[in-house]
Amino acid sequence: MNRTASGRLTASGRRTRRRLRPATGLRVLVTGASGTFGRAVCRRFADLGAEVVGLDLAPGPDEDITVLPCDLTDDASVADAVAAALDRLGGLDILVNNAGAGGPAPAELPPGAEALRQLDLNLLGTWRTTAACVDALVASRGRVVMLSSRMAVMQLPLAAAYGASKRALVAYADALRLELGTHVGVTCVYPSSVRSPIHDSTAAAGLSLEGMSRYEPLEGVVDTVLRAALGRRVRRDLPTTRRGAVEFFLARHLPGLTDRIVARTLAGRVRAGAFADAELAAALVVRHGGGS
Repeated sequence: MNRTASGRLTASGRRTRRRLRPATGLRVLVTGASGTFGRAVCRRFADLGAEVVGLDLAPGPDEDITVLPCDLTDDASVADAVAAALDRLGGLDILVNNAGAGGPAPAELPPGAEALRQLDLNLLGTWRTTAACVDALVASRGRVVMLSSRMAVMQLPLAAAYGASKRALVAYADALRLELGTHVGVTCVYPSSVRSPIHDSTAAAGLSLEGMSRYEPLEGVVDTVLRAALGRRVRRDLPTTRRGAVEFFLARHLPGLTDRIVARTLAGRVRAGAFADAELAAALVVRHGGGS
């Protein structure tokens, strides 16, 4: 919801709220609940009167809601944690698949442990969790919200594993929608870039994509998750900003154009020396004439 500095809803925020179903009493499960996105999503649902339980690999000591420890890359851990969450909630109306990880993974290099970690968590972790929740969601005619990424449709360089995992996540959502769509709504949400610790490992490797993306506010992503979960009609895909909606359209319908825009921006970043000290980008720098 859009708010003024005093916390009051703006006219736009009031219109948005009128388009949403009441959240009071709805049972919500959020993965990655202790992270930047997860905490904000949990807090918003709880403020609206929903019953919220979170899952996270390392719950913090000061959580606003119940967060159960869960390793989404482990079958048994997911099965046990989801069972405990559903027992606490007494069923499930909304699953928000928010957990995810990023990191440096140039496409020209073999997929090492970092790439496998991202694919396992971002794709298979979501798959494991959703499968464990299917019966409860079918029973309630609930909804699944997938936190995907603009990179699912418009890939950026030097982060192939993240983009591949998010594009595969959308393919999984499409299959889930075809199988469960008579009873469960499935929506993919596409944030662009939000400042959060997910970017830290990429920056530490000298592969920061500062200048390749424009950052957006966290509140807009949370608003979009709420629209996906509580909108009176199920939406298939929801970008989180107007700019994101334009990028989403261009990437889907004019991919050659978006490729050229990204490639030109990358070339400019290389010439500016953005990756000069990055070992993982050394060959890229040479190919752009920045080394020998």
